[in-house]
Amino acid sequence: MTRSHHARLWRPAIAAGAAIAVTAGVVAAAPDARKAQTKPKFSLIAASTSVTLDSWKEEPGVYLDLGTYLTAENGPLELKVTRKSYKDPVVATQIIRQGNKAPRTKTLPAGLVKDFSGLPGFVRITVTDAAGKTVVTKDEAFCPNNASGRVRPDAPAKSKYPQSCPTNPFTLGSVWGVENGWASNTYSGFYTAPVALPAGKYTAKVSVAKRYRDLFGIADKPQTISVTVRERSWEEGARASAAKEHAGHAAGHSGHSATRAAAPAAPTSGAGPSYNAGHGPYPSAPPAVPWAIKKAALKAAQAGDGAGRTDGSRQAPALSPNANRPTGKASVPDVPKPDLRSLPAYGIQISDGGDDVPGKDYLAFSANVWNAGPAQLVVDGFRSPGKKLMDAYQYFYDAKGKQVGYAPTGTMEWDPRPGHEHWHFTDFASYRLLKADQKEAVRSGKEAFCLANTDAVDYTVKNANWHPENTDLSTACGQENSISVREVLDVGSGDTYTQDLPGQSFDITDLPNGTYYIQVLANPEKRLQETDLDNNSALRKVVLGGKPGARTVKVPAHDLVDAN
Repeated sequence: MTRSHHARLWRPAIAAGAAIAVTAGVVAAAPDARKAQTKPKFSLIAASTSVTLDSWKEEPGVYLDLGTYLTAENGPLELKVTRKSYKDPVVATQIIRQGNKAPRTKTLPAGLVKDFSGLPGFVRITVTDAAGKTVVTKDEAFCPNNASGRVRPDAPAKSKYPQSCPTNPFTLGSVWGVENGWASNTYSGFYTAPVALPAGKYTAKVSVAKRYRDLFGIADKPQTISVTVRERSWEEGARASAAKEHAGHAAGHSGHSATRAAAPAAPTSGAGPSYNAGHGPYPSAPPAVPWAIKKAALKAAQAGDGAGRTDGSRQAPALSPNANRPTGKASVPDVPKPDLRSLPAYGIQISDGGDDVPGKDYLAFSANVWNAGPAQLVVDGFRSPGKKLMDAYQYFYDAKGKQVGYAPTGTMEWDPRPGHEHWHFTDFASYRLLKADQKEAVRSGKEAFCLANTDAVDYTVKNANWHPENTDLSTACGQENSISVREVLDVGSGDTYTQDLPGQSFDITDLPNGTYYIQVLANPEKRLQETDLDNNSALRKVVLGGKPGARTVKVPAHDLVDAN
């Protein structure tokens, strides 16, 4: 399942050692002192006074994960980030919680936060060499949603805040937070490029920008860290990991327990090295993964059909004349239901047919259908012995989460194509390329979907689940020999299919140049029961140009969202 491994299995993480270092490096205030202090307190700390960073010969550059954290005491740092529509700017509001008091709100200055990826320019990093010369000065954003570890033993066992900050350009709402008694890494990870630092000794100074110190009452106490940069190679890292693996096996055979590190996989050509929370040729995991990294990783998923193309054997069905009439409504209980909505297409690009389909031009795109709630979308598939298709049913729950009914809702089919290889629900969404008059021009080959919560689209809606379970294909969609499958789309989350996957394109070879609209249509046959069936379609304007074999596409901004 290529999509699973590259696009949807990745989870933000902080190395366990870093979390332990935070706990060990902070002396918590005495319980009596904390009770006396009712105002939330936020501090910049360093887990260690020195770090060693690796620069790899194959891809030189150092990620400045310096082990600095923002801690929250006497209450969390919590922010609600929203926009009313794509015509409105992003607004960030601090929710101030103090003990049992009713929470207060404070709106951050207009324009400070422009998207949902975090607080821009939160810290400044200055690196000097052994001679005292400044060699790096950079400002980095901060995503609070990367709970790295507790700073005192009586802190909540788990952070209630989401695990990353959304980077989908059409996100509508998010919640950011550093849990009370916890710390979040200020390292912005893949949101920023590595810096060029030759092997040697350095000193790094990390400080919180004054505007954030003033906003959140953070003391002006920069952290200084001694940095050692060492140059290594992927081959060396593989040998070292293999040696640790061998040592672990030996210890296990002799009756002693041992921590075993897996040997790193060979890097994927064109996509750079893989990344995890450990060491070897992989920098420490960042608090979140931006779209650019997901897209790069998915280049490896093009085997078979190529970027967004299909082999022509599949096509979404034509819309039924009765598509506006839900089926089985009389048997559906009167309980909360999901509300499926489509985001405008993005990640739009032209691709050719390559060696497999010479002379063809394709318009590839990414699409997301999300659930605005207030209830989960739960669809189960059941397979009769010897049958190729599963019968699909939608399940319903009352306000207390008790199952109270179910209704038939189409089928599930096994998709054997590379990049899929799992069970697809056939009635979830479809794509169409519309002419300027919004009449259909082309239907996509994408006609079935595996559901997973890949993107936090709006975690401010009612009943949004900030910790969905099935965030990748390892937790959903089954195997070829499965007898049944459950697929879930949680409230507040959406399911993104990126433009590199089979079916995520239109064949535009014979289309004239001009204006078109990419339509992403949720619940096209209206078989799924929803709270609202009138908000299922989203359009994205594109302008095709060029000539056969060299087609071009221009993607105008969608209101205030200027992302192709």
